[in-house]
Amino acid sequence: MDLNCDFDNNYRGLKDGDSPEEACGVFGIRVTPHTRSVSHATYDGLYALQHRGQESAGMAVSDGKSITVYKNMGLVSNVFDDRTLLSLPGYLAVGHTRYSTTGSSTWGNAQPVFRAVGDSGIALGHNGNLTNTLALADELGISFVDLRSDSDLVAHFLATEIARGLGSKPGAVTESVKCRPDALLDALNVVLPRLNGAFSLVIMDHDRLIGVRDPNGFRPLCLGQLEQGYVIASESPALDVVGATFIREIDPGEMVVIDSTGVRSITPFPAETIDPKLCIFEFVYFARPDAQLLGREVYTTRRKMGEYLAKSLPVDADIVMGVPESGVAAAVGYAAMSGIPFGQGLVKNRYIGRTFISPDPASRVDAVRRKLNVLRDNITGQRVIVVDDSIVRGTTTKAMVKLLREAGATEVHLRISSPPYKWSCFYGIDTPSRPDLLAATRSMDEIREFLEVDSIAYLDLEDLKAAIGFKDNGYCAACLTGEYPVEVPIYMHTKPAVGL
Repeated sequence: MDLNCDFDNNYRGLKDGDSPEEACGVFGIRVTPHTRSVSHATYDGLYALQHRGQESAGMAVSDGKSITVYKNMGLVSNVFDDRTLLSLPGYLAVGHTRYSTTGSSTWGNAQPVFRAVGDSGIALGHNGNLTNTLALADELGISFVDLRSDSDLVAHFLATEIARGLGSKPGAVTESVKCRPDALLDALNVVLPRLNGAFSLVIMDHDRLIGVRDPNGFRPLCLGQLEQGYVIASESPALDVVGATFIREIDPGEMVVIDSTGVRSITPFPAETIDPKLCIFEFVYFARPDAQLLGREVYTTRRKMGEYLAKSLPVDADIVMGVPESGVAAAVGYAAMSGIPFGQGLVKNRYIGRTFISPDPASRVDAVRRKLNVLRDNITGQRVIVVDDSIVRGTTTKAMVKLLREAGATEVHLRISSPPYKWSCFYGIDTPSRPDLLAATRSMDEIREFLEVDSIAYLDLEDLKAAIGFKDNGYCAACLTGEYPVEVPIYMHTKPAVGL
């Protein structure tokens, strides 16, 4: 759903990879004034979260008096340089690196989102996707053309509620908001329970940093401590890079408030709505392998996925290789369990990010050639097991198989470290509409024939849960099962998801 204009078919038609596209990365930091450059720390934190979004990056910085926002399209390293960072002094900041899921990929949709309220303001970064955006917009009396994204709506809602608490409208507040320290918290207590769907948020006013995780905890969020401050981030490596000590993950349904007195925790959501459902694909694909989720290192869980693949889905071969980068850990596990040597078969061009390709087959192959190259000495004359994390459309996978065949592989056996991807995600991950998903309408034999592999097998959901360590139902696997834990409006099913 694009709230700013009709769905951009030309742009979206270029997004044609074989793994689910990223979510977004959020980062926040508050330190004792004059002890550290928070703009440089935010840059480092966003750089560590770059894998979660490469379309735009931005940060908002406060010196206690005013908030300055700087954002642009492109990678973190393209958006910021040392001169820019030096021009953003302060002791409090939030940052965001974006991949669009609601709202098109334009400068206007880059984050953080900012709203001025009286003599203060709020800046907000969002990872996720709301499922009741249209209903909220109607209630607030907002036209679609007045909104850029669901994140924009949250910021507008908060600003409206802060102003309402002061007996005014956002553009007409005369009372000092800075003299009302609870104005933002009061607004959050009203607004947050009204939001449905996935949202991990970092929010700031002129003096406070706030982190919020939705009652299902679809997307990750964690808390770290510095010698003279605190950090909130989507993933723990962003804490490591700024020298923060990991404290814990922020709980589903929790709001963490950081100010001059320290850290406090608030639960603004009704107890009956809290039902942990961490996205299972954070373990399979999205999170960095060195990230800590639910007390586990992601790399270890991916290696175990490969071990389960080898035990339940063995095949005779000469070499096991992983599709770089996300399939490598599972390939290492597969090789160790099967006894078949692990080897590198593909080299990835690290300077090519998301693959933008045309819809014709020849262009798809060309795009894969730009991104991946085959180590022929390792492949020629070999029976190859290729391990990857997932297949969405299958177009890039098919082109990769073609490269391996051309390099002289005698057999290509594909092993996928997750179950078939059959359903669209509406909780912050950009996936195609269901008819475009390879496994949604094809049998296993039809998938094998389409990809032109000698065999293909997917990891069973129970084995995936065992590899991760899930003992209960505290995860979301809607993209694999079609069981959505939060109701999704019909209109979102009938149009491709384009969220934050």
